[in-house]
Amino acid sequence: QVQLVESGGGLVQAGGSLSVSCAASGSIFSINAMGWFRQAPGKQRELVARITTVGTTNYVDSVKGRFTISRNNAKNTVYLQMNNLKPEDTAVYYCNAELPGLRVSWGQGTQVTVSS
Repeated sequence: QVQLVESGGGLVQAGGSLSVSCAASGSIFSINAMGWFRQAPGKQRELVARITTVGTTNYVDSVKGRFTISRNNAKNTVYLQMNNLKPEDTAVYYCNAELPGLRVSWGQGTQVTVSS
């Protein structure tokens, strides 16, 4: 079992920056990759950014150049730095861990609100 706890998020004006963190605990040795998803009201949850155990990253097109995902293996923590935020970035952001056997673990989510 892997437990994920997000922190950060909040309210920011358009053009501002926020950072969210995700701390993993439990069977962390089993984690293959971690990512951040988001879900806006009335929309499906979408992958925002993903990072593998060797540091390979990928992003959804809408955040490329604005968001950066990183990880601190010593702290078992993944970060998402969000710059130049836009109102359409408003969503609940969820941390995700990919486990063997196509299993995943999810955090509880943290709200990010960008005002125009």
